[in-house]
Amino acid sequence: VQLQASGGGLVQAGGSLRLSCTASGQTFSTYVMGWFRQAPGKEREFVAGISGGGVTTAYTDSVKGRFTISRDNAKKTVSLQMNSLKPEDTAVYYCAARGTYDIQRAISRYDYWGQGTQVTVSS
Repeated sequence: VQLQASGGGLVQAGGSLRLSCTASGQTFSTYVMGWFRQAPGKEREFVAGISGGGVTTAYTDSVKGRFTISRDNAKKTVSLQMNSLKPEDTAVYYCAARGTYDIQRAISRYDYWGQGTQVTVSS
């Protein structure tokens, strides 16, 4: 599976951005998809995940109620709608794929990674 992330940019605090990740391969719907982020000087962290069928989602506490993960299996894409952005959301965001059914938060549980896309939120 190859993943291509896009949609990052510079936005003011309180604004919105929508990240997208497009996958190659024939079995996209069987993969759990996740979004992670890495801020300067910090470790990469789990942001959101979604099951293969799109029924189950998970979020880190700091983005609950502000971010929404979704997927379109026909288009082989997963998106992250980010609203009410804060300066602390500034990071490089990565999409990742996991070849089993359950959402995991650990980086080591994901098999495939896209390149990052920079999100910068100004105060």
